[in-house]
Parts: sequence; C-alpha cells; structure tokens
Amino acid sequence: MRYVKIPMDRIAVLIGKNGEVKEEIEKHGVQLEIDSATGDVKIVAEDSLKEMEAENVVRAIGRGFSPEKAILLFNEDYYFELLDMRDWVGKKKEHVKRIAGRIIGKEGKTRRIIEETTGAYISVYGHTVGIIGRIDELQMAKQAIEMLLEGANHHTVYRFLEKERRRRKLQEFGLY
Repeated sequence: MRYVKIPMDRIAVLIGKNGEVKEEIEKHGVQLEIDSATGDVKIVAEDSLKEMEAENVVRAIGRGFSPEKAILLFNEDYYFELLDMRDWVGKKKEHVKRIAGRIIGKEGKTRRIIEETTGAYISVYGHTVGIIGRIDELQMAKQAIEMLLEGANHHTVYRFLEKERRRRKLQEFGLY
C-alpha cells in the first residue's frame, strides 16, 4: 500500500471525465482510493512493483502531466524524474518563477526544443520540473534542464542538445 498527495487542482485530472483516467490506471492491477477533499491518493495492489508504477503515474499527473503521457510509465521502458527548482534557487517564489520561465522559454520555445531534441516529455508545475522518457532521453533532458537551472545560456544548452542528438544518431548507426 502506498500513499501519494497531489495538488487539489489535479484531482479532477486524475479521476478524469466519468472516471475514465482512474479506470485506465486501475486496469494495470491496482486499486485507487482518492480523497478529493485532501488530495490524498491510496494505491493498493497485490504486486508491489505495480504499486510503485501506479505511484509514479499518479505523481506525474499530480505534477502537471496529461494522463496519456503519465500512463506511459506503466511501460518498463519509461521513467519519471522530478526536479525541485528550490534546490537551485531557494524558496523565494520570485526566484522559482524566474527559473521556471527560463526552462519554459518565450512562448514555450525552450521546453519545446528540449522535448523535440530529446524525445522526453517535460512539465513545469509549481516549484517542480517533471520529466518522462526512456532512460537516455530522460538523462539528456535532465542535463539540459540542470544546465538552465545552473544559469547556462539558452544558446549553450541548445548547442549541447544538438551535439548530443548527433552523437546518439551516430551511435545508432554504430559510427561512434
């Protein structure tokens, strides 16, 4: 049995229209008990691995991912990573907001470039940055986000992503 607390404004997303999202999650061998007054979610399953997978799915939905992207976490190839921006900039809301703006970029450009280049999905929600992807996609996206969190220029991050993408392409063809 596992417990997860998600923000109140994400409860409706977790349940879904007519309970569709909750049902979809429960198809994977888990039972969800959602307290819509507190945001507490109880996850019960026979298999502790299923509980852990469902916990990641619920946490991902709670941190701003769409249910479709979060449900990818039931696939053993996909992983979920959560970075707390406060670890880099402290607890002041204006600092968190500024750094979130750096990660998202003007009209979402930076986030979109990181997603398109790495293949990972990114969600900036509150004081966290969530990443869903295969292990190599996730590591590359995480490194790019950490570079931004540490103050690197956007141009430097874009160059890093392009270089990594080329390196991965060469590896695919066995040329690296």
